[in-house]
Amino acid sequence: MTDSVPADRAVPGAEPAGPAEAAGWLTLPDVAERLDVSISKVHQMIRDRELIAVRRDGVRRVPADLVANRTVLKHLPGVLNLLADAGYDDEAALRWLFEPDDTLPGATPAAALAGDQAREVKRRAQALGF
Repeated sequence: MTDSVPADRAVPGAEPAGPAEAAGWLTLPDVAERLDVSISKVHQMIRDRELIAVRRDGVRRVPADLVANRTVLKHLPGVLNLLADAGYDDEAALRWLFEPDDTLPGATPAAALAGDQAREVKRRAQALGF
């Protein structure tokens, strides 16, 4: 569920189609350090869909844009659950979050989540299920 590409199928050096626009990637230990929590807490957050991680170059990573200062973006867990309910896997959810959208401030749903348009992003994610 949290690994979008099984380890036995990951091709070293190959990067699946995804959020090329993400400003940067954090490894899970980096996320734990930034959030000041244990690595097992980060794994729990991923299992609980409070955070999303995908494999890049054989290592599970989180887009740095989704971890604001010492917290995960406030509305991210709700959006992740709405996208999962709409049938999106982790890779598809990341593509949606980083898909350019000129109608949102910041030009992507992920950037809008960090601002005052989180409710609009959640509404759009919810509409995907219908």
